[in-house]
Amino acid sequence: MSNVVLKAEALDGYLDEQDKVNLSRMDKVYREVMTCFNILSTTKLAAERKQEEDALIRLYNEMGEMMQDICKNEPGINVYSFLTPDESHAETSRLIAKLRDMRTEREEFVYYIQRAYEMLFKLAFGGTLGVNKNYFIIKTPVDVPVQNYAVHKIPNIDTQIENTVMCVMLRGALLPSMIMSKEIQEYSSHGYTTPFALFRIRRDDSKSESDMEYILDLNRSFFDLARLDGKDLIFADPMNATGGSLVTVIKYLLGQGIKPRSVQFFNVISALKGALRVVRALENCKVYTLWMDPVLNRSAYILPGLGDAGDRINGRDAAEAPRNIIQLIADYGSNIARLYRAQIREIGETVLGPQK
Repeated sequence: MSNVVLKAEALDGYLDEQDKVNLSRMDKVYREVMTCFNILSTTKLAAERKQEEDALIRLYNEMGEMMQDICKNEPGINVYSFLTPDESHAETSRLIAKLRDMRTEREEFVYYIQRAYEMLFKLAFGGTLGVNKNYFIIKTPVDVPVQNYAVHKIPNIDTQIENTVMCVMLRGALLPSMIMSKEIQEYSSHGYTTPFALFRIRRDDSKSESDMEYILDLNRSFFDLARLDGKDLIFADPMNATGGSLVTVIKYLLGQGIKPRSVQFFNVISALKGALRVVRALENCKVYTLWMDPVLNRSAYILPGLGDAGDRINGRDAAEAPRNIIQLIADYGSNIARLYRAQIREIGETVLGPQK
């Protein structure tokens, strides 16, 4: 069997009745939001524009409160803007606004993605950052009057991060996965570099959200099952729309007898429905997301969303000649290649085998 297929109706089967009620309520409010969009995009009257802007602000506040109320009862869903102090929210909101903005070009988009994953790492592991300490002694460039050294304390979270494997599902997840792996390496007192597992999964975009199919292509995936058993599997995907790709991969691994110690899903933006599906479908799974969006459209894209994160990170492929994983890394350029050289070496060995 070269393909594993998961259908949308299987995903919806994991949702309970209260989930369905909550999602229906959210859809209803968002229909009011889209009415505001229509008026704002056509009106030339200042008074009417002000009225619709005020209505839009009210509706977004209402949806935010609804999502926060839903997520507070779900320990597996961790939303940065719901869990962190108020003073940190402005930074998060501004970062997401820059990512959403269609005027944000690729280089700046990548910069904000890097910042987002640094914040997500702290969200996941920050609760224990002050418990124990490790010490680093660093040789500095200053050697007058003698060679200088500096002592730095870092949090001891080795037991949490040195059992992790980075799992890459989609092309847009490659650079975020490298960023998360680099964060783990930097916080590890042993310089731990995560192994990588690369899964080729796509969804059938000829279908709608309600009958979507998620297709895992095993012939174009690169992973070692033995390196996944008993591990903390980390998936860093900028957008979680439906949760279908993650559930497809994990259900396949479970079917192969793999028993992860944990599954952690890191998203810059997650749709409410996608987050609920993931924590309902998978045991011992946590979702960490910087921002939550309320609904999906009929094509299973997040609303209001930010477009195709993969294209905005990687640039678009030519339809007749899509890049493979090695070509994609090469196109990131020398700066990223130097910064993430340990991660690139691990990815290269995953795809090509150990290099002599």
